[in-house]
Amino acid sequence: MKKLLYIITIFSLVGFGCTDLDEELYEKIPGDQYPENENQIAALPVDAYARLRPLVDDEGWWFLAQEISSDEFCAPTRDADWYDGGKWVNVHRHEWTNDDESVNRMWDVFWSGITRSNQIIDLMKELQQTDEIKAKIDEVETMMSFYYYLLVDNYGNAPYLTSAKDVPDEPFKISRAALYDSLVTTLEDNLNSLKTINNKYMATRYMAFSLLAKLYLNAEVYTGTAHWEDADAYIDSVLAGPYSLATNVTDPFVTNNENSSEIIFSIPYDENYFQGFRLHMRTLHYQHNLTYDMPVGPWNGLCVTPNHFDNYEADDIRKDAYFIYGPQYSSTGGVINDGVTGLPLDIDPHLPALYMTAADYTPTDIRTTGARVGKYEIALGAKENLSNDFPLFRITDFYLMKAETQIRLFGAGSGDNWINTIRTRAGVDTWSGAGLDSLLAERGRELWCEGHRRQDLIRFDEFTKIWWAKGDDQGGVANDPSVKTFPIPKWATDVNPNLLIDPQ
Repeated sequence: MKKLLYIITIFSLVGFGCTDLDEELYEKIPGDQYPENENQIAALPVDAYARLRPLVDDEGWWFLAQEISSDEFCAPTRDADWYDGGKWVNVHRHEWTNDDESVNRMWDVFWSGITRSNQIIDLMKELQQTDEIKAKIDEVETMMSFYYYLLVDNYGNAPYLTSAKDVPDEPFKISRAALYDSLVTTLEDNLNSLKTINNKYMATRYMAFSLLAKLYLNAEVYTGTAHWEDADAYIDSVLAGPYSLATNVTDPFVTNNENSSEIIFSIPYDENYFQGFRLHMRTLHYQHNLTYDMPVGPWNGLCVTPNHFDNYEADDIRKDAYFIYGPQYSSTGGVINDGVTGLPLDIDPHLPALYMTAADYTPTDIRTTGARVGKYEIALGAKENLSNDFPLFRITDFYLMKAETQIRLFGAGSGDNWINTIRTRAGVDTWSGAGLDSLLAERGRELWCEGHRRQDLIRFDEFTKIWWAKGDDQGGVANDPSVKTFPIPKWATDVNPNLLIDPQ
């Protein structure tokens, strides 16, 4: 499946010309000649999907911003490493500005996806309107809606453009609520033309059900009005699809996870052909290349926050499955010694501080604390980029979303069966009478490091509260509601001052 995507991607880039967003795709579409066959029709939307690639690493910053701004993950300063002008600690402490790298790059990559989707839609509308072409237009509109969903979730008010033709040079923003309404309308109008197949790389009807469920679940945040019943209905539509929980908690995250029964929609990363998944490089200790026979040296950085690590019960299968901690060994079982201390490498899961310098912390504190990310399989011989698909939607999330809508509609205990299915798989005791606080904690344990935590904390009204190294004695901002959205980048408002004007 991945190989087919790469082939189609190359075809689409050749057929569509340069991917520069400022250039026309075609000066004139020969509607009676193109597309000539089914493969060309299938290729039409592919470049809209290709814009997903930067989301997980620092080229696009979406995943990093969702996780590092939360209570479960961080990028600590390790003496001379990982300060980088404050861009990492700023996100964790909620001290970003309109000129931080995270703020700049997310806005850019979301608009890249929106603009490219609109260009492809414009192209297809110039073609002879067969049923296949109309279905492809609806498919790409669904992808455009996905990028807009990310924009609405992270930035709030924004312009809404549904074509790349004749757009104003300086468009005005519309309200977050109006954007939400437009996305819901577009998605619901297009549902019947989307395919009901199990294709993890395509905007299928199940992917659209998932997106609508997420929009309705967060409707109160986006519009001020809750839509729990609507969210519940679309969650049921997802649960009725061809997806099931895997037996093993790690199955959705192995290197060859493209056939996972849990994944609904994912980014098809490949170490050679579709690069952009370098989480292992950002988290592993410098000498972990010996554990995984890597031809490159990792960067010793990102890790779990100590409070989140302690949220797992001792017998929770996910604790050892998701985290790398304790004594570390080479691929042949030999002892690994830290390159500075000379001591056997032993990862203490409890990071002492977000900002560590040699003046205040020992080399061991700086280099070997904080449990690292082991959730995504790091195959022997792993290169700088992983080949694991990154799940954007997986069925386990929707079990927990179903629990949430049931609790919000009918009270504590109403979601127990959905939660307990997840807990049983994790090897921990089941619950009776679980409420929202317990559910949020379970979402954190199950969905750790999948890009959901910032949104969850905002929906549960926890995002502005004090947690480890944010709003406490280590610094950072608390009780500021403005951090629930990121500011529009300064470079964007410099180019378009209308972005500074609130919707009327």
